[in-house]
Amino acid sequence: MNILALDTSTEYCSVALWDDGAVLERCELAGQKHSELLIEMLDAVLKHAGVKLTQLDGIAFGKGPGSFTGVRIACGATQGLAFGASLPVAGVCTLEALAEAAGKSRVVAALDARMGEIYHAAYEKRDTVWEAVSSPCLCKPEDAPPVPGNNWFGIGSGFAMHGKTLDERYAGQLLGMDANMVPRAAAIAALGAAQFALGRGVDAAQALPLYLRDKVALKTSERMQR
Repeated sequence: MNILALDTSTEYCSVALWDDGAVLERCELAGQKHSELLIEMLDAVLKHAGVKLTQLDGIAFGKGPGSFTGVRIACGATQGLAFGASLPVAGVCTLEALAEAAGKSRVVAALDARMGEIYHAAYEKRDTVWEAVSSPCLCKPEDAPPVPGNNWFGIGSGFAMHGKTLDERYAGQLLGMDANMVPRAAAIAALGAAQFALGRGVDAAQALPLYLRDKVALKTSERMQR
């Protein structure tokens, strides 16, 4: 099974090709140049592997949460490519992609959502499948949902920005953390391949973003109140 995967939900832009478990990935610090880099990176990965777009079995993409603009770029690119090649798509939660990349069985995933908030979810791997112990949500770090038991691993930029608060919130429950990890296309490829294997690929029109925040900016009066 050949799966193309992409993620532009953070300041990094990454693409990957999944070939029955073998993964070819490219990742670059894009800043705000995702739209300039993405198609070039996708084309380079496909050419390096000698695979044409029409030979793929599907496209997986990071559907969010994450940067409002970045997530929209991923959805738009996925729709365009999938429509053109008549391919199914699979959206992957970026927080679950963090869990997949962590190499641990119990993961608290947190991405910095700015405005003093985080995107949060907690996952536990059961029989090779990730189960959400706490579903993706937007919250203040001090209000992060509780998790049961110990041996949890914290991962993501939410820990970089609010590590002390989250460490206090999960006092005694975290065995470690990696605050530098970002959602990557390789993890999205693996999770997307699992969806396609179960027949869960959907039409390109359903390449839609996962937004956890309705407003992407605050008014001056709202910032003052905070």
